[in-house]
Amino acid sequence: MPEESCCSHDACCEKAAKPRVEEVATSGCADCCSAGVPVFDGLDPRYKRILWTVIAINAAMFVSEMVAGHLAGSQALKADALDFLADTVTYGLSLSVIGASLKTRATAALFKGVSLSAMAAWVFGSTVYQTLILGLPRAELMGAMSLAALPANLTSVLLLARYKDGDANVRSVWLCSRNDAVGNVIVMIAAVGVFGTGTAWPDLAVAAVMAGIFLTSSLQILRQAWAEYRGGQAAATA
Repeated sequence: MPEESCCSHDACCEKAAKPRVEEVATSGCADCCSAGVPVFDGLDPRYKRILWTVIAINAAMFVSEMVAGHLAGSQALKADALDFLADTVTYGLSLSVIGASLKTRATAALFKGVSLSAMAAWVFGSTVYQTLILGLPRAELMGAMSLAALPANLTSVLLLARYKDGDANVRSVWLCSRNDAVGNVIVMIAAVGVFGTGTAWPDLAVAAVMAGIFLTSSLQILRQAWAEYRGGQAAATA
């Protein structure tokens, strides 16, 4: 079986139980799961244009939120900014391996899964340091920047929503985009909590939740990527 597809370009797997991403029909089949369902691999011009747009959005938001997080003394805001940076790098990596072999794409996804785990550890550890050592973050700046970031996050989510199901490389892009949106909302909650209580503990609690989200996404990516890596390795040696 060829590594890049279990289907022909003329007719993808007929056993598919649900509609696939529309663009698969124009780019040819990608990889298939054990049930014969084609898996979108990102090999589509429209998807690539969307990735470039989302990369630009995330890079701009990383810079603005990191500056605001430093001025506000908010680890939750810095954590959200770091997620923007990670997403910028992730989307760039995902874009660079589109069209590569299944094994190469899976290797990229494995790297992204590990990086998300490292980010989860950083978020929680740095927030504990902020809460116990540095003191109270500025709630008003946290809230203002989170509100400003919301349109960027929602735009990215809406652009990528139709591509949430695919190979590990494609799915990691969706999970990171979703994490941005969720993180944005809960940083706003942290700002309200800090303002209302006059303590840094809501910031710590929210950053811990964000760390948990990163870790959960990391495990999902690693599971799927490892399965695809083994499948690509087996196909290469067949």
